[in-house]
Amino acid sequence: MATNGHSQPQAASEMASAASKFLGSLSADQKQKAVYPYLDGERVFWYYPPLNRHGLAIRDMDENQRKLAYAMMESGLAPRAYKQAVQIIEHESILGPLEKEANAVTFVRDPELYYFTIFGDPSGTEEPWGWRAEGHHVSLHFSIWDDKVISATPFFFGANPAEVPSGTKKGLRILGDREDLGFELLNSFDSGQKSTAIIYDEAPYDILTYNASRPLFAREEGLLVSKMNGTQQEMVMSIINEYVSTIRDDVAQDKLSAISEQGIGDFRFAWGGGMEPRTKHYYRIHGGSFVVEYDNRQNDANHIHSVLRDSENDFAVDVLREHLLLYHVL
Repeated sequence: MATNGHSQPQAASEMASAASKFLGSLSADQKQKAVYPYLDGERVFWYYPPLNRHGLAIRDMDENQRKLAYAMMESGLAPRAYKQAVQIIEHESILGPLEKEANAVTFVRDPELYYFTIFGDPSGTEEPWGWRAEGHHVSLHFSIWDDKVISATPFFFGANPAEVPSGTKKGLRILGDREDLGFELLNSFDSGQKSTAIIYDEAPYDILTYNASRPLFAREEGLLVSKMNGTQQEMVMSIINEYVSTIRDDVAQDKLSAISEQGIGDFRFAWGGGMEPRTKHYYRIHGGSFVVEYDNRQNDANHIHSVLRDSENDFAVDVLREHLLLYHVL
C-alpha cells in the first residue's frame, strides 16, 4: 500500500468509480484494447501528435461508453481543464478544414481518434492502478493507490490553432492564459533580468523534453525567482497555478501547498524567441523536480504545446521505486 503523500480519498474514490463504470460497459474484445497490467511498459509511453495508439478509441465506443470515458477523464480534472480538454478534442474539427483550405498535406484530423486506457484494477486497493486519456494535443496520466493519487503527470495540453482565425469559433484561444501570463512576466523584467531569462534567440521547434519518460535538462538555465521582485514572483506563481490547477482541486491543492512549503526562490524562468504576441516564443519554469514547458513556434506562432512534468515522479516512478517495484516497470 502506498504510504507517501497525502490521502485524497474523494479523488481516489471518484476516479475508481468512473473507471470501473467505464470498464464494466466494455465487451471482452474492447477490454483487450483498453486494459493493460499496471506495470506494463505501455504505461510509460506517451506522445501528443496524431498517431495510432494503444487503448480504446472513441470511434470504437457506443454512445454510453463515450459518456463513461469522458466521465473518467472528468474525474481527474478541474472543471475548467475538463472544458479545455473537450475543446481541444473538438478542435480537430476546426483544424481539419483549415488545413484543407490551405492545401496542407497532413494527418487525419478526427475527434474520434482519442484513446482511453486503464492500467490495473480500479476496484482494488492493494495494488496501484491508473488511467490514461490521449490523442492529438491531449495526454493525461493518473496513478492511484488505495486512497492516494500518487501521480498526475505528465499532463499535456496543446492547441492548433492557438487562436482560431476564422469561422464560428473565430478568436477562440483555448490556452490563451498560458501565453498571456508568460508575456506578462517577461515584459515586467528590466534589461538585466531579461538578459538572464532569455536563453535562446529563437524559440525551439517544440518543447525540449518531447515525450521523454523522464524530463531532464543538461543544466538549470534562466532567471532565478529569488532575483525577481515580489510582484514578479506572484506572476511566476500565477503561471504555476495555471498548470497545476488543471488537476482536480483536492489533488492540485496538495501539490500547490508542497510548492509553497518548498518555496520557489530556487526555481528558474527561461525564455526563448520573440518578446511580443504572434512571434515564435518558448518558456519554461524549472525547479527541482517541477517542470513546466511551453512552446508556440509552429504554424507561424499559432500552435501551442504545453506540459506539466514531475521529473522524479511522472508515472508514479518515485512511489514505485520507494516500494521496490521500479524494476518491473522499466
